[in-house]
Amino acid sequence: MRKQLTAIFAALSMLCAAGCGAQAPSDQQTAPQQQPAKPAETTLMVSAAASLTDALNNLKPAFEREHPGVTVTYNFGSSGKLASQIEQGAPADVFLSASKQDMDRLEEKQLIAKDTRLAFAKNELVLITAGSSPLALASFEELGGDAVKHLAVGEPESVPAGRYAKETLEHLKLWDSLSGKLVFASDVRQVLTYVESGNADAGIVYASDAAISPKVKVIATAKPEWHKPIVYPGAVVAASRQADTAKAFLEYLTSEKGKAILQTYGFRE
Repeated sequence: MRKQLTAIFAALSMLCAAGCGAQAPSDQQTAPQQQPAKPAETTLMVSAAASLTDALNNLKPAFEREHPGVTVTYNFGSSGKLASQIEQGAPADVFLSASKQDMDRLEEKQLIAKDTRLAFAKNELVLITAGSSPLALASFEELGGDAVKHLAVGEPESVPAGRYAKETLEHLKLWDSLSGKLVFASDVRQVLTYVESGNADAGIVYASDAAISPKVKVIATAKPEWHKPIVYPGAVVAASRQADTAKAFLEYLTSEKGKAILQTYGFRE
């Protein structure tokens, strides 16, 4: 009898051990799996010259695809006004200027990270009229005649394109004589709009602006010696809280992909 009881207890012990062993894998299989962490959401504020509008809007989705979690937001305007906004504490991570002068101003006040400053594009200055204009005009020099009644240019104090236009007209000794015909614009894109709409007979803009508008035609290109070099500098704003992402944006802008986009819109290296 004792042998029978011993055999029964032994059998029960084996069954218990087998049951517990079978449950172990089940516990492992039902353990919750950890989801991969999503990249942190970052908004990058880029203050950029108005002449860069189309090129940068094209560049935005390509940059964001390569940098998950980053959303690029633009603030377009004249370089002078954008520099003033940064001086006054407006939020910005990257400043892209259409002139050295406005970037120099911020660097002197230590408002940009000096070691991030670089030149990323060049441009040319052109004289334009509306595509359908019958105006008999073939050169900058002919602006001194009676054909043009209203000439649109950027405000020289705040718009780099207006500054280059003034330098060109002063070189040709036309600035003073044309003073009564000048129509000043708040940025270079407004100059383009004035000519497209017929509110000005002619205008002076960048070659890249003329290239994106089917409503205007280029009459002449200013000679480089008539004005200071048109170079676009960029830099990370000193107060940026996304300095690494801002640097990545500048790197992308100067990469082969970035250069190709800029060239598509009429900019030069």
